[in-house]
Amino acid sequence: MEISITPTQKKFIDSTADEVLFGGAAGGGKSYAQIIDALIYALTYPGSKQLILRRTYPELDKSIIRRSLELYPKAIYKYSSTAHTGQFSNGSIIDFGYCDNENDVYRYQSAEFDVIRFDELTHFTKEMYVYLISRLRGVNGYPKQMKSSTNPGGIGHKWVKERFIDIGESGIEHSTPAGRRIFIPSFVTDNVFLIAKDKNYLKRLENLSEKDKKALLYGQWDIFEGQYFDEWDRERHVVKPFVLPSGWKRYAAMDYGLDMLAVYFIAVDEGGNAWVYKEIYQSNLIISSAAALIKSVMDESLTAFYAPPDLWNRRQDSGRSVADIFAANGIYLTKSVNDRQSGWYRVKEYLHTGSDEFGEKSSKLKIFSSCINLIRTLPALTHDSRNVNDVSNTPHEYTHAPDALRYFCVMHRSTPVTEDVQQSDYSTSFENMTG
Repeated sequence: MEISITPTQKKFIDSTADEVLFGGAAGGGKSYAQIIDALIYALTYPGSKQLILRRTYPELDKSIIRRSLELYPKAIYKYSSTAHTGQFSNGSIIDFGYCDNENDVYRYQSAEFDVIRFDELTHFTKEMYVYLISRLRGVNGYPKQMKSSTNPGGIGHKWVKERFIDIGESGIEHSTPAGRRIFIPSFVTDNVFLIAKDKNYLKRLENLSEKDKKALLYGQWDIFEGQYFDEWDRERHVVKPFVLPSGWKRYAAMDYGLDMLAVYFIAVDEGGNAWVYKEIYQSNLIISSAAALIKSVMDESLTAFYAPPDLWNRRQDSGRSVADIFAANGIYLTKSVNDRQSGWYRVKEYLHTGSDEFGEKSSKLKIFSSCINLIRTLPALTHDSRNVNDVSNTPHEYTHAPDALRYFCVMHRSTPVTEDVQQSDYSTSFENMTG
C-alpha cells in the first residue's frame, strides 16, 4: 500500500504533543491526515484503541468512515456498520462516534482510549472536549493524545482559538499547565494532490464572501462579526523575533492600573515601520513594583516612554502623581493623547496593508510572536454599540494591551521623521502630532 502525504500532513502525523490541532483553510487535507494517522497508529501499536468523532453520525459516515473504507487494506481491516467500529487484524480498533449534545459525552463514560480524534473541532463545545480528555487512559504504555482537525468558525471557534491559536506561534509546541499543545496550520495550497485533481477548487474559494474567504481560503482565526480592526492579518502582522538593528529608535508605551500593567517596547526603522518586540503583561502591581519590573527588563535607551494623561493626576493622599512616582524610580514618562477615536484611527493606519517598495503586501506595524497578549487581544476588540468609531470596553481585559499600543500610535507618525524627545521632560510631549 502506497500513501502520499503533504509536508504539513506529515508534521501532524509525527507530532507527539499531548493536544494537536491541524487545519485552518478548507482543502488542506485535514480529514485525510486523520485517517492516515489513525491507520499508522493502529498498525504501530497492536491492540490500541482510538475514537474518531464528528458532531453527528451522518457527517461521520459520509466523510471519515467512507474514506477509511477506500484507503484501509481489506486484508487487515474490517468495519462493522452496526457497532460503528473498525477492527484490525492485530487487535487494534477504531470507534467512530458522535456528540450531538452535551449529554452524548457520557456514552463514553466507562471507555478508555489511547487517541481521541475530533474532526471539525470547532463544531464541538469546550465542555465536550475537556470531558473526553478524561477518557484518555490505559495501562498499555502507548502514547496518549488528543488529535483534532478543523476550519475556523462554528460554535467552538472562540474556545478553540483560545486553546490553540492564542497560546503563541503556530507550528511549534507550547507547554501549558495541562500539557503540550501545538497548532499546525494547513492551506489549500499545501494540498498539491487536490490542486492537481481539481484545478477550479481554488477559484471557487476565491469567489466566496470576504469573511468566508478569510476563513476558508486563508485560514484566518481572527475574524468575526463586529470586529473593530478588520485590517488584522496574523500572517502579515505577526513575525518571528529577530535581533533588532542597533540604529533603530526605541520607544515604550504602557497602560497601567492595579488590574493590569501592559507595557510594549517598540522599535522604529528607517522607513517608519514600527516593530513591537517585547511585552510586559502582569496584574496586581503597586506603582513601585510596576516600576521595578519595567526597570528589570528595560535594557535599552528609549526615545520616549508614552503613558495616558490620567497618570499625571495628583493623588490626594500624597499630592504626587503616578508619573511622579515612576520618575522617582528612574522611569520618565511622556504624556500621550487620550483622544480614543483619533487614537484607534491611527492604529488602523499602522495596521493597514499596502504595497512596499518591492510591490509586496505589507503594513507599518509588525508584532513579535512573543508578544502573545497583544496578538490575542488586539484583533478581539469590537465596535462600541453606542459609538461605532470607538472600541467596546467589554471584556475589559481585552483593552489593556491595545490601549498601550494606541498611546504610541497616536503620538508617532508612521512615516520617517526626525525626533528629539527628552526623557527628563516627563510632564508632556506631543511628538509629531501634525501631518
